[in-house]
Amino acid sequence: MSQNDSNTQSNIAPSAHSGARYWGNVEVVEEGENYRISRVEIKPRHGIKPQIHYHRNEHWVVVSGIAKVTCGEQEVLVNRNESTYVPAATLHKVENPGSIPLVILEIQNGEYLGEDDTERPFDLSLVQPVTEITNS
Repeated sequence: MSQNDSNTQSNIAPSAHSGARYWGNVEVVEEGENYRISRVEIKPRHGIKPQIHYHRNEHWVVVSGIAKVTCGEQEVLVNRNESTYVPAATLHKVENPGSIPLVILEIQNGEYLGEDDTERPFDLSLVQPVTEITNS
């Protein structure tokens, strides 16, 4: 099959969300008005920095490898054929602690999927509970 044949058979236009990242690669598989399905591959010993979204939830299904997921205060290992759910307005990150690529199917669902709904704290050590802040 030629490149032109494959392009005419697909109704999915290349997405601005697809592409290489320093930690791996994202390929959008399908998009709709209120959802996006992506194949996310994270290199061994790499991860996605902590982030939060206010208008979408994410569901991650591990296809290959092991994911170390931090969602709010909870940290879990998610194995192949397992999944985890990230509710909106929850600080989260995913890491690949293993030695093979981590492959995740990510289903984003919400009223708004724009990248400007993503916040990434630069330094989480600056975020402290109010009771721990002292005036020295």
